[in-house]
Amino acid sequence: MKAMIMAAGVGSRLMPLTSDVPKPMIPMANRPLMESIVELLSEHGVTEVIANLHYHADSIANHFGESPRPGMKMIYSREDELMGTAGGVKKCQWFLDDTFVVMSGDALTDVDLTSLIQEHRLKGALATIAVKTVDEVEEFGVVVSDADDRITSFQEKPTQEEALSNQANTGIYIFEPEIFDFIPARQFYDFGKQVFPHLVKIKAPFYVAVTDDYWCDVGNLDTYRQAHFDVLQGKVRYAAAGTAKRTDTARVLIGEGAVIEEDVQLSGNVVIGAGCHIGRGALLKECILWDQVQVGAETQLQGCILGTGCQVGRQSQLGEGTVIGSGCQIKAKSILGNGHKASQDESGQLRID
Repeated sequence: MKAMIMAAGVGSRLMPLTSDVPKPMIPMANRPLMESIVELLSEHGVTEVIANLHYHADSIANHFGESPRPGMKMIYSREDELMGTAGGVKKCQWFLDDTFVVMSGDALTDVDLTSLIQEHRLKGALATIAVKTVDEVEEFGVVVSDADDRITSFQEKPTQEEALSNQANTGIYIFEPEIFDFIPARQFYDFGKQVFPHLVKIKAPFYVAVTDDYWCDVGNLDTYRQAHFDVLQGKVRYAAAGTAKRTDTARVLIGEGAVIEEDVQLSGNVVIGAGCHIGRGALLKECILWDQVQVGAETQLQGCILGTGCQVGRQSQLGEGTVIGSGCQIKAKSILGNGHKASQDESGQLRID
């Protein structure tokens, strides 16, 4: 079985975390997010994978190499200019010569791919979209289907009143190679805006497959936080890296080599990356810390995300929703209100928005 991982995106909605890290490589519970997709594909019998790359391409290729899992081979399709979802897949037509799976490299899911593939084949489908029932349709692309699961239309982030369905497109697709007949070569082309509406128009064998398994599109800072908290709460089957602990006040994941000094207060869901150092008397509430973060004594972090190698000076206060990009240094006794973002400019100077 073959698959393609979509890994070319920039991840602008996750800035400043993705300023020097492609979205598929952002840590999820102390491991690169895309590792979970590779493992899931392997578990369901996929032995050959191609991933399209663009933004910080080498960091993905160097991490996974040619054999990311025993019995699995991975190759790469580099895009100097982004080709779009369908255009990127079309470029890999030479490789995808049988029934194949397409998955995003920036999703967190434990979906049963084997079941989806079986359903796709039983229906004799040209294309199948895995969908998940959601409550907040305004946040998703919605797929409308008939009683036989045949897709009839799409809605992009409809209001509750406008929505004709509550089935969200997960971005998990199963295709037959004949799908390439509907994608022009060497141009930017999109599944959602161009290929899929055309399949509906010509009444192609185009179906939904409903999944009840966990799925989260890690597309912005809010869903990034939520996905972490779902991991800590055991809502998704996922192999986190580190030691999980539960106290009266917190669920905590502590990475290898992290040091937590005396009188540190941990509250809510907290992820601490490998090699972090949390100073005496600090308070961390609902926080995600990447590797090698240094938090000074008596510092208070609430609802924060800190990138790799950040340093926050003693007795600082970082408010709800604050995001600090990798390598930033926050001076002692700094106070940042809710929702601030800090990053380094090209000269290495700290910029706070």
